[in-house]
Amino acid sequence: MTEHKQEDGAPAVLVIGGGIAGITAAVEASEAGCEVVLVERDAWLGGRVVRMSKYFPKLCPPTCGIEIHLKRLRTTPRVRVLTGTTVKSITGEPGSFRVEVETAPRGVNEKCTACGECEKVCPRERPNEFNYGLDKTKAVYLPFGRAFPYRYAVDFDHCDGEACAKCVEACPYDAIELGGEPRAETLEVGAVIVATGWKPYDAAKLTNLGYADFPNVITNVEMERYAAPDGPTEGKILRPGDGRAPKRVAFVQCAGSRDELHLPYCSAVCCLASFKQARYVLDQDPEAEVTIFYIDRRAPGRLEDFLEELEENDRVTFVKGKVAKIEQDEATGDVTLTAEDTLSGEKVRATADLAVLAVGLEAEAKSAGFPEGWRTDAHGFLDAGDGTVLGAAPGVFPAGVAKRPGEVSACTKDATGAVLRALQCGKRG
Repeated sequence: MTEHKQEDGAPAVLVIGGGIAGITAAVEASEAGCEVVLVERDAWLGGRVVRMSKYFPKLCPPTCGIEIHLKRLRTTPRVRVLTGTTVKSITGEPGSFRVEVETAPRGVNEKCTACGECEKVCPRERPNEFNYGLDKTKAVYLPFGRAFPYRYAVDFDHCDGEACAKCVEACPYDAIELGGEPRAETLEVGAVIVATGWKPYDAAKLTNLGYADFPNVITNVEMERYAAPDGPTEGKILRPGDGRAPKRVAFVQCAGSRDELHLPYCSAVCCLASFKQARYVLDQDPEAEVTIFYIDRRAPGRLEDFLEELEENDRVTFVKGKVAKIEQDEATGDVTLTAEDTLSGEKVRATADLAVLAVGLEAEAKSAGFPEGWRTDAHGFLDAGDGTVLGAAPGVFPAGVAKRPGEVSACTKDATGAVLRALQCGKRG
């Protein structure tokens, strides 16, 4: 059992989730003098934000925001990071929680220098989850160029294991360990912050929009990777069907959101994401044409500038109407979108080279395997309405999109608030 104490002897804080909210919570708590254990089930930190090309409100690349936090993590002795780790159980009370965690074998130990010799000889491939499966990596892989921790990992679901020892032989640092077993550990902490983040809604469920059938229908998160310099096309927005740069791009808002059959709530960021991605298209080709189908256009506060800029661009057309179906021309690969323009009452058909579905945010909390008794609300989020987790003991606090949908700056502010509650909880304990 591992017990963590703050400098004043108070119990430490456990942060579950290594996305922007979880990382913010960890560094803020550590700089307040608290010992922190940061648990992330993936092999790397950064969550969804590091997969974006740019994010609000300043349209910064991830390097200008999250990299600062990662540098703070690298230099603080107060944060212990456990990647590839899941929480199995949490028992106890504020000031004295007992947490059972399990860390999966990474296949690569701390001796790794990310030299890449193992990757060169690996014969197996896997879908690149960092790029949402848009390309592939080897079974031994560096998650991405700025990964934390900066070392390779083995995907044992796509690796022959000890039957294929080429990577072991190629590694000059004895860093490959193919025979590892999961490691169980018990942590003693005083408070828990849950920042498990979100995942994009499964667009394949939207059968009328053709995502599963038509290669030139993509999702908004895939668009981010196409536009990102470290993405599968090195930042060039191209049609998956033929690799051609699209001249006409259609954005489909509320793809699955505000829909009782899918996500009945507004995901808060989809409109702005499409406004931002429309800029990506026009920045790459000022002669391109963009059509945005919407129910409502939501750009609160200072973010309304994004909307106003597009409204003034004569190459951008807004259609108030929900897209009913998308069809594909088999000869050209072009897609045709059908909707009713609710302002005119007329049916609208628009043909585009590429359609982008603005799929909503679905809370990962629904599938995180939390302790017995913990609950989500009707939409899958953890907030009990008072800043605590539904069904959990006092002293367990949600943060970021585990709590409610929101954009990056809102999630970081929310994470800081969760830290304040956690520190107060520890003092009382």
